Parts: sequence; C-alpha cells; structure tokens
Amino acid sequence: MTTTGKGPVGPEGGSTAPADEPIDGPTEASGGAAVATTTETGPPPGERTDGDTDVPAPVGPTVIDPVAPARGPEERLGSGPVMLGTIKRRVTVSLDGREVRVPEGTTILGALHDEGTPEQADTPTLCWAPNMDPINACRVCVVEVEGSRTLVPSCARKCEDGMEVRTDTEKVRHSRRMVLELLGSSVAMDRASADVQRWMDEYGVDTERYGPFAEPAAAGERDRRHPGHHHAPDGSTAATVAQPVKVDNDLYVRDYSRCIMCYKCVNACGTDAQFTFAIAAAGRGFDARIATEFDAPLPESACVYCGNCIGVCPTGALVSRREYDLREAGDWHPEEETVTTTICSFCGVGCNLELHVQQNEIVNVTSPSDHSVTHGHLCIKGRFGFQHVQNL
Repeated sequence: MTTTGKGPVGPEGGSTAPADEPIDGPTEASGGAAVATTTETGPPPGERTDGDTDVPAPVGPTVIDPVAPARGPEERLGSGPVMLGTIKRRVTVSLDGREVRVPEGTTILGALHDEGTPEQADTPTLCWAPNMDPINACRVCVVEVEGSRTLVPSCARKCEDGMEVRTDTEKVRHSRRMVLELLGSSVAMDRASADVQRWMDEYGVDTERYGPFAEPAAAGERDRRHPGHHHAPDGSTAATVAQPVKVDNDLYVRDYSRCIMCYKCVNACGTDAQFTFAIAAAGRGFDARIATEFDAPLPESACVYCGNCIGVCPTGALVSRREYDLREAGDWHPEEETVTTTICSFCGVGCNLELHVQQNEIVNVTSPSDHSVTHGHLCIKGRFGFQHVQNL
C-alpha cells in the first residue's frame, strides 16, 4: 500500500510521508490514522528534548494508556483511535465499614450501585433515574454520613475521600419508612413500580395508621387552589390528593391522584430531555401540583406529546391512553407482557424501541435509558406511532 503525501503533518506544515512511500497501518479513508515511516533521529526543530534523543514511536492509534504506571509494548489497532475518556483520580469511601475506591465526582448512590453489595445497591429511589440529573425531591434514598448533621440524599451527595457512609442504620430505616408512609397515606401507590411495592413491604410501611382517605376533590378543584387556602384537617381522615383523571387527548392521561411530586416529568419536559417546558410545579405545600401554563388543557398547552414524562413517572400518574383504556376495561395483563427491542423506522436517527406486547398487541413503547442515541427518551412518532403495525 502506498500513499501520495497523506500522513502526519510535519513541522513545516507538509506531510512527513514522501510520495510513494509505504506506510504502516490503515489509510485515513479506512477510518484509521495513517502512520509514516521515517529515518529522523529526534524531535522536530524547536521542540525540547530534555535529554531524550530516542526516535519517537510511530504515530497512530494504540491500546496503551499514556499515563499508566507500567507501559507495555504498544498494540496497533486497525479500527481507529481508542477513546480513553476523562482521567479522574479516585477517592476512598467506607460503605458500612467496607472501603471502596470510586472516581472523583461519583455520587454516594453511584458508589452503592457500582461497588456496593446487592443490599446496598438496592437503595430505594423515587425521584432518581439513571438518565436524569438528581432532583432531591423524595428523600427516600437518604443515608448517614459521618460528621453530617442530617441524613443526606445519596443520589446527589458526591463522595469525598475518607467519607464514612452508613446505609442501614435505624435512623436511615426510620426515615425511609416515614417517607414511604406519608406518600402512601395521601397518594394511591397501587400502580407504582414493582420495586416501590417491594420497598414498602420491606420497610414495614403502614399507611392505615393515618386513617382512611378523605373524600376526593372535585374536577378542577385542586387546580383552582391558591397558596394559603388550605385548611387543616380535623384528623379523622388522611388528607389526599385524590381527584378525577384528566383525559383531554388521545395519547395519554394524567391521573394526579397518583402523583408524588417527584418532578421527574417536569425535568423530562424541560432541561433533561425535551426542552418544551409545557409543565411545571404550581401551588405550595399540600396543594402543590403539576400543571400546564394557566392550567390550560393539554392540547392547548406547549406539549408536543413526546411522552417522555410517561417514561419517567414512577407511580402511574402518567400513562398512555392505550394502557388506561385496557385497565379500565379490565383487560390489562402485565403478567403476560413481553418486551422486544427493535429500531424505530420513522427516520434515520436509530432510536432503540422496546415494544411491550400483551396478547399479541403492542400496549406501550419505551426506550432503554442506557441507549447512546435516546438515553431513554423518544419523540411522538417513536412512542405512540405503533398503531399501524396492528392495523392488518
């Protein structure tokens, strides 16, 4: 194989590889870096040698880490450069008495997931998601940190060198149980994820001690409330966010009687995914709620129906219209559900789709949170444009 002058640029701006000179490695057109052979015996003029006059190694992609303590022989690759990523120093953290080393900047929850035991990795979360920035709303992932005045949210607190973390103390368990109990006493949690249901059992959550649910609000009542209008209950019932389901479009419904105000839908609609900002938090205290601008119906808002809010909702407050209709008809069969991964065919971006199928019909479409293209998010076509598959 020969080259006609293409290769590493020399000090004078031209190529150091003469025309018709054989080269070692793939051509630039094949995706690799062209490597020239040379008889030079030192660095280009003007560069410091620091006493090193050895011939430099041939230029090109290798699998060696240039900062590794023990450098071995380079192994040339034909597939292109190796991406080493950002090099970070490691910090030592004690997780329940066991020392681990994690990259600087890792959160405590990240350390528990990557280096913790299975029990530590099973730290409960509600407002956290692997494809979103930490929100710090639910506080169910709290842990004890030596020297900290209060419990800290593990999803956002970054590890520090010498930090001592305790994840299963009575103080931690009591706090997590109270958070889950208070949520369960005011919000319908029966359609939350299987993990949430399991955590409520494991932590001994008892919502009945708060009394029966109060009467649900009338349609639009909670939307009309303003700060300061909430009256203290008499204690005979547990205050609740129960209200009628909002069905104002053909793609998804909003059942805010199941909303725990985790803010994941707000972030997915905003800076974490879609940048539409169609929804936001309104009200204060117990009257806080997710609302559109001026509480307009969804079709009259800025919503683009990407459904990314559905994809991140942990309690079933936001679900597709297809799922809602099947549940209402008593024809929802999650135990029969299968999930098949495919690629969206609507455009050439290459989004991965997970087709959730029940009784040979697609009922929902999601995307893997670790997919390099979607990061778990989709557009309206990818999430809802599947009906034509079944119109046979």
